[in-house]
This record gives sequence, C-alpha cells and structure tokens, in this order.
Amino acid sequence: MSAYIIRRLIYMLVVLFVVAGITFTLMHAVPGGPFDNEKQLPPEIQANKEKYYHLNDPLYLQFFSYLSEVTIPRVTTQPPSLRADDDYLLNLKIGNYWLKWMNFGPSYASRSRTVNDIFRDQLPVSFQLGTFAVLIAVMIGAPLGIFSALNHNKWPDYLGIGLAIMGVSVPTIVLGPILVLIFGVWLKWLPPSGWGAKPPFVLGLFPSGLGWDYFKYAVLPSFVLGFGSSAVIARLTRASLLQVVSDDYIRTARAKGLTERAIITVHALKNALIPVVTVLGPLFAALVTGTFITELVFGIPGLGKYFVTSISNRDYPVIMGTILLYAVFLVISNLVVDIIYAYLDPRIRYN
Repeated sequence: MSAYIIRRLIYMLVVLFVVAGITFTLMHAVPGGPFDNEKQLPPEIQANKEKYYHLNDPLYLQFFSYLSEVTIPRVTTQPPSLRADDDYLLNLKIGNYWLKWMNFGPSYASRSRTVNDIFRDQLPVSFQLGTFAVLIAVMIGAPLGIFSALNHNKWPDYLGIGLAIMGVSVPTIVLGPILVLIFGVWLKWLPPSGWGAKPPFVLGLFPSGLGWDYFKYAVLPSFVLGFGSSAVIARLTRASLLQVVSDDYIRTARAKGLTERAIITVHALKNALIPVVTVLGPLFAALVTGTFITELVFGIPGLGKYFVTSISNRDYPVIMGTILLYAVFLVISNLVVDIIYAYLDPRIRYN
C-alpha cells in the first residue's frame, strides 16, 4: 500500500503540472487582458502595468516563473513581510530560518491583496461550508437510499425516489431564497445571511470556537448545498444495494439463516457503498473550494465569488491559484477514495 501511495503522489505532481499548463494556455488564449476595461488606460500606463507584473514576458517564461514561485520552497533568515513578492501561504520557522512555500502572486483586481490573502480569508469559509454540506448529503442520502432499497417497489421506495428527484430538480438558486424567506424572514429562527466564523482560523481552515452562534449561520446554506448532493447519493445507494442483494453470496447468507439486519449491515452494505464513495471524492473537492450560487444567496464570504469574478476580470493569479487548489483537493480526495476501497472490499489490493 505504501508503494502505491508514493506512486500516486508522483502521478499527482504530473496531473497538477498538466492542469496548470492547460489552464495557463486557455487563460491567455481568451481575448482581452487584466487591464482591459470600459475606460481604456493610456498606452504608456498599460505598458507600465504589464511590465510591472511581467505580462510582457514570453508566455513560457511567465508560466515557469509562476510554477517556480508556487512549487519551489524558499529558505531564508528574513521573517514574512507584507510585500506581494514575499507573501507565501506556508511560513514555517525552523531555528533561525524561515521555510516559505507557495507564493500565488498578487491579485490584479484587488490591488491591496495577494492571492494568498484571499485564500487565508475566504478558503476556510468555503471549506467549512463544503464539509458541512458533504456530511449532510451523506447523512440524508445514504439512509434514504438504504431505506428505499429495503422497501423496493413499495410506498417508502416511491417516497425516497420522489425526494431524490426533487433534490436533483430544485436548484440551489430556488431552494435557497425559499428557505431564507421562511426560516430567516418569517419565522426568524435562523440568520438569513452571513457566516459565524472570522479570521484568524485554527490551522488555517477551522473556526476558533464552536457553538450555536457559529452553527446557526451554517444550518441553512449547508442544507441547501447538501440537499441536491444527497439526492445523488440516495439514488446511487439504492441502485447499488439493489444490485448487491441479488448476488449469490447474499442468497447464501440467507440460506445459512443469518438475520436480514446482519446480511445488510455486514455483507451487503460495504460493497454497495463503493459507488457512493467514488462520487464523494470529486464531490468533496468541488464543495470545499467554493460554490458561487450558495455563497451569493446567503451572503457568505467564501472563495466561489472571487473565482467567478476573477474570470470576468482576467485576474490570472486568482484563476490559476483557485484551479490548482481545486485540482489538489481532487487528486487527494481520489487517493483517499482508493484507500477506502481496500477497507470496504478486502478483495481489492494495491501492489
């Protein structure tokens, strides 16, 4: 297993390099630039800006310069500063030296902030929201799919299918305002907007305190974001469990006199969850790196809105940083999914 994990980590570096290359190429192939707007700047000012940000350098030089700033660690005696060229996401003091790593560069749209500033402030909020959404999706979807499969072609099955179809059909931009109107405006049980945690965050991702003052802000957006995903998980769980319970080894277990509860929980459920776990990998990566519509509806200061606006503003560093961040979460999630496979099905082994 350890050799397999090392190989996957090496492949991960290759994948990230390819993703960075494709993103960089497509980003610069789109017409326009970061300083093109309705009010055209004088040519000399625009030339100075492009020179300052090295946008007049050859594209290959810009690409490899960016990769070196992101991937190559720096060891120095100078502590972290507020300069954009010295703002690293990881700053670790080792004795009299500082280990600095991952400088994603300045933001062209937010002149007073770097991409790392945006990540420090907005990524933890999106990560917390996405984590809650995944938990809600699993807690609703998996039991609903199991309940539907165990009552195949009966009214509980039809009810479960109906809820799953509704979850897939009703978009976030519709469900969100309805819940805000009911629970936030009419009943006033929950705050209609905002988020309950602010910087600084513990370990750069987690809130400093947990309590009702924090969770009351997370209830509505987490449910709205997780409800649609729970429908997908419910349908997958139902279909997979129905297929598993018809296999020969399940019939053998019934012939041995095992109880239905033991057959489902011990023998069938693990194999039935393999397709569900497969979906959870990319689902987790997508939700924790920002969801524009949910953050917009609930006024959450997450990473999603910065990514969407960075595309229209041609904010190259924010685009590159966010996509690379999503790619890192995706490949790590897929690696964790493969490891979970071996636990769910002992027949799966990695050499």
